[in-house]
Amino acid sequence: MSAEEDFNQVGAELADLGVRVSRMMGNPALKDQAGKVFASLQRDGAMVFRLVRDTPEHTAALQLAGASLFDPSGQGRVVKDWVVVPHSWAEQWTDLAEAALSRPR
Repeated sequence: MSAEEDFNQVGAELADLGVRVSRMMGNPALKDQAGKVFASLQRDGAMVFRLVRDTPEHTAALQLAGASLFDPSGQGRVVKDWVVVPHSWAEQWTDLAEAALSRPR
């Protein structure tokens, strides 16, 4: 499947939890019931998750090959609570999205 198809599948799997697919800065995004984005699909096919630093999920996500802290500007200013996970790890995306959804904002 394409990255967008995998992203949409994650959204469908979490719909029963009140998650809806939306957009953030032109990219497909997952929002919680309060309308807060907790995951987004990037143009390169990777997905970024708000996992909150120093949590087990954040640490585990960063250990996946190709994963990194999110740098939305591309200028070395990372957002430490957000982790970018490549499409090659799409089978982990639903679990990571559930973890991101469960973290307080």
